[in-house]
Amino acid sequence: MTRAIVDADGPRNTIGGGMRADGPTPEAFPPPESLRPTLVGERYMVAAGHPLVAQVAAQVFERGGNAVDAGVAAGLASNVVQSDQCNLGGVAPIVVKPAAEATVHSVAGCGWWGASATIDTFTARYGDDMPLGAPVGIVPAALSAWVRALQRFGTWTFADCAAYAIALARDGFTLDARLASSFEIMGAGFSQWESSRAIYWPAGRPPRAGERLVQDALGRLLQQLAAAERGATREAALDAVHDAFYKGEPAEAIARHSVANGGWLTLDDLAGFDAEIEPAVHRRTGSWEVWTPTTWCQGPALLQALATLDGYDLAALGHNSPEYVHLVAEATKLAFYDRERHYGDPRFVDVPLERLLSDERAEQARASIVAAEATPGLSAGGAAYAGRFDTTYLCTIDADGNAFSAMPSDTIDGAPIIEQLGIFISPRGVQSRLDPAHPAALAPGKRPRLTPAPAIALGDDGRVLAFGCPGGDVILQGMLQAFLNLTVFGMTPQQAVEAPRFAAFAWPDSFFPHGEVPARVSLEGRLGDDVAEELARRGHDVRRWPDFEFDAGAVSMVLDMQAPADGRRALAAGADPRRINYALGR
Repeated sequence: MTRAIVDADGPRNTIGGGMRADGPTPEAFPPPESLRPTLVGERYMVAAGHPLVAQVAAQVFERGGNAVDAGVAAGLASNVVQSDQCNLGGVAPIVVKPAAEATVHSVAGCGWWGASATIDTFTARYGDDMPLGAPVGIVPAALSAWVRALQRFGTWTFADCAAYAIALARDGFTLDARLASSFEIMGAGFSQWESSRAIYWPAGRPPRAGERLVQDALGRLLQQLAAAERGATREAALDAVHDAFYKGEPAEAIARHSVANGGWLTLDDLAGFDAEIEPAVHRRTGSWEVWTPTTWCQGPALLQALATLDGYDLAALGHNSPEYVHLVAEATKLAFYDRERHYGDPRFVDVPLERLLSDERAEQARASIVAAEATPGLSAGGAAYAGRFDTTYLCTIDADGNAFSAMPSDTIDGAPIIEQLGIFISPRGVQSRLDPAHPAALAPGKRPRLTPAPAIALGDDGRVLAFGCPGGDVILQGMLQAFLNLTVFGMTPQQAVEAPRFAAFAWPDSFFPHGEVPARVSLEGRLGDDVAEELARRGHDVRRWPDFEFDAGAVSMVLDMQAPADGRRALAAGADPRRINYALGR
């Protein structure tokens, strides 16, 4: 109750406040905790690689959709809005945590090589090169992943989810400066293909910020698939959408284009494809259980790095101290060395995953880390490092506790657009190897070992975290550091994704020609000279990035901050400013 003193002049306020000269000064309030505020809400939360993609998810939530409905609609929209970074003809690995279950499911949104593709047939035609376009084309998987995730875990129809993407494709959308710049940069690759140039450089030049991008053929394809959604049950109707793409006219066009342009895909290869839903793999770290897809992608390497770091008092080392950066870089290297030696499509390769994720393996890794010396790498170098940092990411959590985490990918400079479809054939075959002894070796019907690898983490206290980022071989490094920022150093989600970042590259690149830069560690500018000098003294080949480097990954995360109290959730999001990530919630 406010106290007042009555005197001859009337009531007198005795409580100090901002409206008084002797009230709190501005210096009494703390500075901003991050460049952007940590967004919080109760009903829903989304973090995505583009503001328009986040808006689509929010609109679905506002109409009563769950996290998977919102995630699938946003994923389809990303294939339109972020066609520079992902494509409906590309890949889209997904992990989902249903509210009513204690486990996390993986949707294997990664296509496979055609039945006629072997190392012998490939090298007979192309030698030791892997030309972009149809020669490295695998079955487009994104559409299958979106449909199967929606069918199993969602509530909406495909037509309702796709309506937003259809409108964005047919009506177009205004390009921001960052996206216009991306189309200019990637034009160095796609401008050789007339079908791609006609869409993305319609005026015969790179588009400018403020101009509209219209993708008529892609809009027609999505409308065609939505119109095919007919059946006696919801499941049958979604099967019809799947069949319309993989057994219908789009499949025929894809097969014709592939064969005519030196590829391997046939109608049978497409008709037989289905994005499997399988249990995600997981590993305990501290008070969290972290889940990723299995070894058809690089996801388990995140679990291995976390297992190694579990044996150290990271908080005592200090965030981003020289000792901390060295240790995290070395643990990452060891996990990636195992990735190189063992990871591949588990339908073809006997991956010793139980051993790789064991406590014994983590102890071996810790024993091999030398505090004062950097591990140089697996080889003496070789081919130049390709340095591709494509992909996008989106995640959603709803009021019921459903969580969705997806990492669609494949860029427009990797393959020409099929004119009548408005999509290309995923060029992800560049992540296969031409060495038959390699676990990721090219083989008929085999999946490449993907870099995209979304994650979900479950806390012992009931918290749920969906997180991921783009960036090729930097993907897991950005995810690892942001996860540690949140769980070890107590940062908010926004602080966790904004914090200075570093990345190692001392292993064969996932992209052809699989080059390596031994002992390389790149540091953002906000990591001080003392860190760089000490790492160099320990044998790291230090390179400098500017602050908020695009290639350092762009992490998005959504955190369910606590077990529901009185039926109410507390959701928070982080959206990395290194790209145009954006979060929305309510």
